[in-house]
Amino acid sequence: MSSLLREEMQRVLFRPAKQKLVEFIEIEEPSLGRHFLCVSVAENKVVQLCIVQCQVSEPSLKSGSKKSHTKRSSIQDCYRRMEIWSLQDLTLVDGRDPDVDDPCFLLHFDQVRAVTAVSCSAKYAIVRTLVALSDQHCQRSLDLRNFDWAYIKPCSFYSNRGDCVVLTQICFYAFNLVCLSMCPVPLDA
Repeated sequence: MSSLLREEMQRVLFRPAKQKLVEFIEIEEPSLGRHFLCVSVAENKVVQLCIVQCQVSEPSLKSGSKKSHTKRSSIQDCYRRMEIWSLQDLTLVDGRDPDVDDPCFLLHFDQVRAVTAVSCSAKYAIVRTLVALSDQHCQRSLDLRNFDWAYIKPCSFYSNRGDCVVLTQICFYAFNLVCLSMCPVPLDA
């Protein structure tokens, strides 16, 4: 579903603006419809963040029109950018509390914008993207507060290698424990 949504938003919103949608997450907003926080890169390497609203509306059939409307074509016109910022203007991303499973975070531009992701994993996914794009396109480190750094920038060898390597590491430790438990212990000491 998310890949179809990505393709649709890329086709309808970002490609006509000569931008590439890099990452998006679904967020909770008080107004009706689905909302997304999107990060895109323009041809001139300017990185933008925007809130996109998607309201699914039924296609209106004009009298005398026999053109069939597919679900895909009826969704085209429902994407709207509600707010747009430049990554260059982002001064701080505040995760609020790293010890609590809280999907809300604060984006500090000229004004502070509270964003509530649908999950904590979505929150960390978008922040990892912002950190990487800030390093790559803005040539500066993004100021982050109140995030668990192990989920932002993994620093150990095994932390960013996938589930198979982690499972292999656990098996290796278990094998070592079995071997150590089978070693004879001298009773003469």
